[in-house]
Amino acid sequence: MSLTVADAVDYKGHPADKSRTGGWVPAALSLGIEICERLSTMGIAVNLVTYLGGTMHLPSATSANVVTDFMGTSFLLCLLGGFLADSYLGRYRTIAIFAMVQMLGTCLLAVSTKLPQLRPPPCKYTDETQCEQANSFQMGILYLSLYLIALGTGGLKSSVSGFGTDQFDEKNEKEKTQMAYFFNRFFFVISTGTLMAVTVLVYIQDEVGRSWGYGICSASMFIALVIFFSGTKRYRYKKCSGSPIVHICQVVSAASGKKTAKLPSDISLLYEDLPEASRIHHTDQFRFLDKASVVTEDDYRQGSFMMNPWKLCPVTRVEEVKKMIRLLPIWATTIIFWTTYAQMITFSVEQATTMERTIGHFQIPAGSLTVFFVGAILISLAVYDRFIIPLCKKWRGEPGFTNLQLIGIGLFLSAMGMAAAAVVEVKRLSVAKKYNETTTLPITVFYLIPQFFLVGAGEGFIYTGQLDFFITQSPKGMKTMSTGLFLTTLSLGFFFSSLLVSIVKATTGSSDKQGWLGEHINKGRLDCFYGLLAALSFFNFGLFLLSAAWFRKKTVKQAPVTEIIVKESTIEEKC
Repeated sequence: MSLTVADAVDYKGHPADKSRTGGWVPAALSLGIEICERLSTMGIAVNLVTYLGGTMHLPSATSANVVTDFMGTSFLLCLLGGFLADSYLGRYRTIAIFAMVQMLGTCLLAVSTKLPQLRPPPCKYTDETQCEQANSFQMGILYLSLYLIALGTGGLKSSVSGFGTDQFDEKNEKEKTQMAYFFNRFFFVISTGTLMAVTVLVYIQDEVGRSWGYGICSASMFIALVIFFSGTKRYRYKKCSGSPIVHICQVVSAASGKKTAKLPSDISLLYEDLPEASRIHHTDQFRFLDKASVVTEDDYRQGSFMMNPWKLCPVTRVEEVKKMIRLLPIWATTIIFWTTYAQMITFSVEQATTMERTIGHFQIPAGSLTVFFVGAILISLAVYDRFIIPLCKKWRGEPGFTNLQLIGIGLFLSAMGMAAAAVVEVKRLSVAKKYNETTTLPITVFYLIPQFFLVGAGEGFIYTGQLDFFITQSPKGMKTMSTGLFLTTLSLGFFFSSLLVSIVKATTGSSDKQGWLGEHINKGRLDCFYGLLAALSFFNFGLFLLSAAWFRKKTVKQAPVTEIIVKESTIEEKC
């Protein structure tokens, strides 16, 4: 029995000793980083729109776009973090560097909210549209702090979960079980961090001070870093194996360079150099990519074979890219969900600021309404785990819904959530017109619970379904890439929200007319915007059903691939 882990080393670069490295305790040390990342990102995101409107005096639509651009950039930078971790830095260094970057960003944000020179003077007018807006310097410091936090988030999210799983040996049954336990607790940790952010941290920001809230984020990340570094000698480290993005680029480059090459009628003549156990059999889909595996005279120099990965790729590498392409229709139809999600931390929070939020003598912070969103996630997952899965096993003999069914449920619930939001906004606007107020309206904030609950329950299903779909349906060599692909749906969803808000604001408003979205939501038609999103969501749901049907029914024809062994100027076939 081996006492070392085959593909891992210790902090000195020696083969990792199982008895001294890895396991549950070192993996748990990285969870503190994840809690603080969630605490910072969500604690800022769910309450940032109130700061932008109430303190920086930005218009409603502009405030919403600042938040969605911040969140979109955070998730888009996960691709950069993953690339650096896989190709150059490794996960340990990536976590350490980007945690410091995020800590610096939250510290700068705390300073910017504390110093009066970095925000406009308090508003003296009842009508907030007449207040002096933040100048370019003040906004520049705010943007710098926000995007430092976004950069830190991107690096951390791409590496923390992977570094935790690196502490377990998949070939050891005991450690494999521990790894499954780690994954279950990892999602719980994310939810815990989010719950703390939307309750405790938001309350501190509103009642004690923004600088205190953001300062706590910075201090907690420092403590988490100290704990993380304390496990340095006990961690297992995986060597950088190269980024899947590079492999995809190599296939595309090789196929483009040989676009005039003729494909052989016998696919066994295509180049393959991987062992049988690691191969993916050839398929007839996307045949134009097969040209990357065609051996031509250009692959020989001075009579000898020269394998250049940018000009010639094995069949397995090409098939990995094909598999990733097959995921794209499902990928594209899940983006709109995260656009509806964006409304829960922007316009829905703005709605809450105008409504009655008191229970006795306690006033609920507007940003804390997202606790119903997080609660819906936890409730939906508990119901699914405790009731739906056992029923499916009993009636259908299957352990719950498939990943595509989970995604479909999430998309449908989010569409219903937007429809409910439109109905509630009609009611809220009718009260606003009756009382002609731009401050607190005599309508309870609990009217917003249905939209938070439906979209939150939708996230519980779609997040689980998406993660499972992209991991299980992607090739083994591109698991990191598939996770990045999943995270880009979040990023693009937020960016699409910003684009949609800008388009709606431009097309429905003018210099003398506010339109659907503008200076203050009480003077706009947010109900129409929600209705538009509901219509887009239901249309997208239909597209998803078609994409899911295509994905399931698409038959993959396989044929054996003959290994090509190239020696000098001859090509030998080995069956």
